[in-house]
Amino acid sequence: MNLFKGILFLLIIAMNTSCDQPVKETPPKRMEISIDTFAMDCSIRAIKAIDDQTMYFAGSKGQFGFTKDGGKSWKIDSIKSKLQPKLEFRGIEKINDALFLLAVGSPALLYKSTDDGQSWKIVYQENHKAAFYDAIAFWDKTNGIAMGDPTDGCLSIITTNDGGETWSKIPCQNLPEAVEGEAAFAASNSNISIFENHVWIVSGGTKARVLHSADKGQTWTIANTPIVQGGKMTGIFSSDFYDSKNGIIMGGDWENKSQNTGNKAVTTDGGKTWSLIADGKTPNFRSCVQYIPSTNGKELIAVGIPGISYSKDGGASWKDLSEQSFYTIRFAADGKSAWLAGANKIGKMTW
Repeated sequence: MNLFKGILFLLIIAMNTSCDQPVKETPPKRMEISIDTFAMDCSIRAIKAIDDQTMYFAGSKGQFGFTKDGGKSWKIDSIKSKLQPKLEFRGIEKINDALFLLAVGSPALLYKSTDDGQSWKIVYQENHKAAFYDAIAFWDKTNGIAMGDPTDGCLSIITTNDGGETWSKIPCQNLPEAVEGEAAFAASNSNISIFENHVWIVSGGTKARVLHSADKGQTWTIANTPIVQGGKMTGIFSSDFYDSKNGIIMGGDWENKSQNTGNKAVTTDGGKTWSLIADGKTPNFRSCVQYIPSTNGKELIAVGIPGISYSKDGGASWKDLSEQSFYTIRFAADGKSAWLAGANKIGKMTW
């Protein structure tokens, strides 16, 4: 018994001593980025990242291109159109062997290629004088969606269910009514966010709202947001959803890029309600925001003309990483690198 009591006494002393020692916390990892920049002869707002070696882009002057070796070499070409002499692409999507390029302006033109741009065909054309399409995305290799400014009282939304061979415009009677002056910004091909069967579409101008469909565009609801609105260049410029509940929207005022109030908000209920985050704090105007893959919805990067910002807590707080200006960003599938694009340049970011 004496031996047992002695051992017990020593254990108690050891435990008390251990509890008295300060617990060493592992400091949070500091985000340090490196960006390799590649000069381009066009302004680029539409990119598709495949992995750390392969990305596709489309921009002004009808130009498009891609790299498959991490930027060491580029295949660059352009499309000439009699329908639109000054062809400018603001939307891009790559699904398996199909590449889609979406042009802004009227007539609206959507091109498809299955041979990496060696040949193209127009799979959708809209001649309405107000036609102006902003973004395109696909749920899977069969079902896709594109959106644009209002034409007949509602935002323009077209869908496909045959891999992009044919597209149909959703009638306004099946969509929420647009407010006069409400439109969208073709700033980064991120007006559309998709998760499983869900799709969210964002607007700006006189209203900054979020349209939502949980059934691939069959039925729709619309929600107001606290993002700054009412001006010609105010509203939501970008959106992203990590899952069916958690999403983020960003933007602000294009004509007052230093404004950091009313320019970023999050939802935790699938877009029904939105709450401002980091209001009055960095970052200010941003044209694209994206969740970093495989970070449980905690880590984000936002880019814009003022620079690049990073959040490690779901957007509650942000750190400015760089003053370099880019319009858009997309992550490689593994989340370990990202591709960016802007005025006459493409960037590859690692950390």
